[in-house]
Amino acid sequence: MLTLQTVVDGVKIASEPRLQLPAALANLPIRSACIDSREASVDGLFVALQGERVDGHDFIAAAAARGVRAALVQRGRLADPSQLGLDRPFVLLDPDQGQIANEAPANAFFLISVDQTLTAMHRLATRYRQQQDLVVVGITGSVGKTSTKEVLAAMLAPTMRTHKSPRSYNSENTLPLVVLGIEPEHQIAVLEMGIYNKGDLALLTTIAQPQIGIVTNVGASHLERMHTIENVAEAKSELVQALPADGWAILNYDDQRVRAMQQVTKAQVFTYGLDPEADLWADNIESRGLDGIGFDAHYRGEQWHIKLPLIGLHSVHTALAAAAVGIVLGLSWDSLIQGLRSSAQLRLLSYPAVGGATLIDDTYNASPVSCIAALNLLAELQGRRIAVFGDMAELGPHDESGHRLVGVRAADVVDQLYVVGEKARWIGEEAIEVGLPAEQVHVLPDKAALIAALQSTLQANDYVLVKGSRAAAMEAVANALQVRPEATA
Repeated sequence: MLTLQTVVDGVKIASEPRLQLPAALANLPIRSACIDSREASVDGLFVALQGERVDGHDFIAAAAARGVRAALVQRGRLADPSQLGLDRPFVLLDPDQGQIANEAPANAFFLISVDQTLTAMHRLATRYRQQQDLVVVGITGSVGKTSTKEVLAAMLAPTMRTHKSPRSYNSENTLPLVVLGIEPEHQIAVLEMGIYNKGDLALLTTIAQPQIGIVTNVGASHLERMHTIENVAEAKSELVQALPADGWAILNYDDQRVRAMQQVTKAQVFTYGLDPEADLWADNIESRGLDGIGFDAHYRGEQWHIKLPLIGLHSVHTALAAAAVGIVLGLSWDSLIQGLRSSAQLRLLSYPAVGGATLIDDTYNASPVSCIAALNLLAELQGRRIAVFGDMAELGPHDESGHRLVGVRAADVVDQLYVVGEKARWIGEEAIEVGLPAEQVHVLPDKAALIAALQSTLQANDYVLVKGSRAAAMEAVANALQVRPEATA
C-alpha cells in the first residue's frame, strides 16, 4: 500500500536529496489515487491534471471535501493555497526541494508540489510498480481490449488474486491509477493499454512493466493521427518490444500484422487463432445467439469442446487469448475452462428494450473493424435485425471510406438501418448503393428524433444494435431504449 512517504519519494525527479517526513507523517496510508474529484475517497491521493478544457487544480477543494489526504499540484500553480477554501489545515510539501513549508497537524491536507503533475504521477506509478512482486499482463489491439481484459480477469480470479483495469482505464492519464491500485496480496494484474499516437505504449509499458503482452488485432483506428494501418501496427508492437526475454508475447495468428510482431520481440511467443498453424487454435465454432458460443480448442494434439456465455463468433478469439495466458502460466485445462465459463458478465451487452425488443449496447467506441464485428454478431441472431450507428471518429483520410465499408456489411445483415450524424450518413448512403432498399434506411437529424423513431417501431423479436464512437455519445440512445427491471415492476 502507498504511504505519504512513498508518494513523496515516488514523485521526485532525482533520488537525492530525500525529503524524510517525520514518522507520524511518513506512515500515513494513501488508500487510492484519482484524477477526478468526483471519484475521490477518504485517505486518497488526488492528482490535479491540467487538461485542455479542465484544470484539476480548480477541484482540489472538492477532492479535499471528500476526504483525500493529499494532492499533487504543479509547482507555482497555486499562488495562495489559503484561498482554496479547504475544509481543514493544509501543509505544503516540496519533495524536490526537500522542505516542508509549515507544521503538520494530525488532520492536515498535504499539497505536494511537483514539476508537472502528469509526469510526476508517471514517476510515482513506475517506482511503485518496481516494488511489487506480481505478474502483469498488458493487452492492446484495435478491437477487443476491454472484452479480453474482462474474460482473462474472470478466468484467472478463481485461482489467482487478480487486479484489473476498471472500465477502460488504458491511457497515460488512467493506467498509472490502476498500477497504484495494486495491493501486496495481488498475484497478477490484467491491464488494458490503449494508444493515442506512437510512443504511447512505450510509455505505458515503462510504467506497468508487463511480463506478458497480448495483441488482439490491428485495424483501422486512430488513422486521423497515424494515417496508415502500418503505423498503427508499429505503435501496437511497442508492447511486445518491451517484454523481457523470459516473458510471453501472446499474438493473434490470424492477423498478419500481429503475427509479424514475432520478429520484433525478444520474449517467448505463443500464438492463437483459427489457423491450425497457431499454438492454440479452434474449429467447429457455433453460435447460440445470445446464449453464447461453442468451439473445439486444440493444443499440442489434445482437444477440448468448450461452451461459453460469450456473445458472437468473434468472441472465440477473446477466449483463446485468455486461455493462452492461462497455458503459459501453467494453469490446468479444467481451471481454464471453469474460469472461462465464469465470464458471464459479458452477457451484459444485451438488455431488454422497449416494445419487447432486445438491445445490444456496444456504444463504448467504434471503428470500421469493430462495427463490422458487431454486425457479424447481429447476423447470427434470429429475428428482425436493426442497426443504429452514430459517427466514427479518428479515421482521418479514411473517414468516408471507413463509414462506407460499414454500410456495405450493414446492407447484407440488417432489416432496418438507422444513422445519425454528419459522417454516419455515409453508412446509410452506401447501404442503399449496394442494394438495401431506401425505405429500410433512416437518416435522422439528431438523437432525439432517432430515439423517438426507434421507440415507435421496436417490437418483440427485434434485435437492435447501437454503436458509435465515444464522441458520438450513443449511450444516450441505448439508455433511452433500455427497459430496466424497476420499470417493469
